[in-house]
Amino acid sequence: MQIDEGAVDAAATETGFTGVVAIDVGDERVLERCYGFAHRALAVPNTPDTRFALASGSKTFTALAVLRLVEQGRLRLSDPVRPILGDHLPLIDDAATIEHLLTHTSGIGDYLDEEADWQPTDYVLTVPVHVLASTSAFLPMLEGRPQKFSPGERFGYCNQGFMVLALVIERVAGTGFHEFVDREVFVPAGLTHTGFLRSDDLPGDAALGYFEKAGNHTNVLHLPVRGNGDGGAYTTVADLHRFWRALLAGRIVGPEFVAELTRPRNDVPEEAMRYAAGLWLHATGPQLIMAGYDAGVAARSIHDPASGTTATVLSNSSRGAGPVVDVVQGFFD
Repeated sequence: MQIDEGAVDAAATETGFTGVVAIDVGDERVLERCYGFAHRALAVPNTPDTRFALASGSKTFTALAVLRLVEQGRLRLSDPVRPILGDHLPLIDDAATIEHLLTHTSGIGDYLDEEADWQPTDYVLTVPVHVLASTSAFLPMLEGRPQKFSPGERFGYCNQGFMVLALVIERVAGTGFHEFVDREVFVPAGLTHTGFLRSDDLPGDAALGYFEKAGNHTNVLHLPVRGNGDGGAYTTVADLHRFWRALLAGRIVGPEFVAELTRPRNDVPEEAMRYAAGLWLHATGPQLIMAGYDAGVAARSIHDPASGTTATVLSNSSRGAGPVVDVVQGFFD
């Protein structure tokens, strides 16, 4: 495997990419490129240590939190969701299980429907963003969403499914979603620079999210003030490499559940990938993929288990990441 560093620079320059690109092979970093600013108005540059939002890449962390509960014997993948939810979300089909939610095959309605006609710059949330700091605060947006298809009928990417999983985690674990993920996923993996940060209280090493190649318009009014089950954790390129290694070494869940997390479930031709249970897979190869895209955020982390190689692209803009990701993806082809 070989990377064309000039091609990475050219793609970043042409598209106005802002963010960090890194490739790690085992204990060695073989490529590191930083572009643009973490804070444009103050001209604070992005660095290898900058923390970026992951958007839907965070769904892998939610999936692992669920698998921790399964590993602890407190939950089964075959368990129906309805009894856990009680009176909440009555439109969810009685047949929908935890595994259906993890694999986007539940068919439940979605508060943030990927098939709807909306753009990252739209204000899509129906409650004030500052309210969305806890899992239960999302319930008013999740209620009243009719079932789209029968559980198990097909793949249909569903953000709401992972918000429902966050509710399940809280009710089964008896603790907050953020606290459980921190204790059961981030800490055992050694992710010291990963967490669900509040957008109105970001530390100095976290990047603000921007919409365009230029300008200071941030995403702070477009996303929940604190991410939850369907996305929104912040991390670094180093922590993502650390995460993949910890995962495959069995430090988060045991080998049986790593296999469950990474087992191919559905081909998704429109994304040129396959889906497992909370993370994507290369269309034909062995690579594991975390991917996210949202207002002011673009993220892709690709890990090859055989070589211990991680290639990560983290961007604090809605624009410009695609061609850079394509070049980096070519490292594995």
